[in-house]
Amino acid sequence: MNDETRSVFIEADPETVWTALANDENFSAWYAPGSVWRIPELEVGCKALFTLMPSEHNQLEEGEHVDMSFTITEVVPHSRFSYTADDDQLHFIFDLRPENAGTRVTVNMDGFQLSLENLKAFAEGRELPNI
Repeated sequence: MNDETRSVFIEADPETVWTALANDENFSAWYAPGSVWRIPELEVGCKALFTLMPSEHNQLEEGEHVDMSFTITEVVPHSRFSYTADDDQLHFIFDLRPENAGTRVTVNMDGFQLSLENLKAFAEGRELPNI
């Protein structure tokens, strides 16, 4: 992980953006579409599971998948959601901040630009640009 951050302004209130981030069905819809997030309990210390499926944005071949496990480290409704990858200890932090008539979402690392574009479109009720 590096010290870069990425952010996006979303024309939606923090509650709407929070629901896109903290609900596994919604998270699955915009983050690596076709892959699946499972967040059985949205509580610190609980596990979140992610199954990455093949797409044009990764190197997986048809029929392959990668299962990943994360530990939820912070849950502050409408404000912050963070989790740590169990295999490599990468710590992902999504900060939400009201801004003008919408919400600014900042993630603590580089490499999330396509996902943030999808999150913006999803929360604004538009078609995802990166499928």
